[in-house]
Amino acid sequence: MFQYATAAPSGGSLLGLIGPFVLMFVVFYFLLIRPQQKKTKTRNLMLKALKKGDKVVTIGGLHGTIMEISDDIVVLRVNDVTKLTFDRGSISHSVSPDADEKA
Repeated sequence: MFQYATAAPSGGSLLGLIGPFVLMFVVFYFLLIRPQQKKTKTRNLMLKALKKGDKVVTIGGLHGTIMEISDDIVVLRVNDVTKLTFDRGSISHSVSPDADEKA
């Protein structure tokens, strides 16, 4: 009376099933993970290289000169009068002296 069509199990290999996932991981690694690791590495190197007298910009955009620096604390001089204390990780980047001379 009723006939059900049954499909024979496909003979797909394990590589055919896992291959697209491996390819997606490789693409994500080279487009997302690896560049982020490089950026983090260069930022950590910059933070370790900071020294007294460097001109820096904080994450919030505050410009200042490093007066004191320890493992995790930075004291910045702002407007030649005010001293502010920040976490070392809140430094966005250091400003090159050449950029100051041009301004």
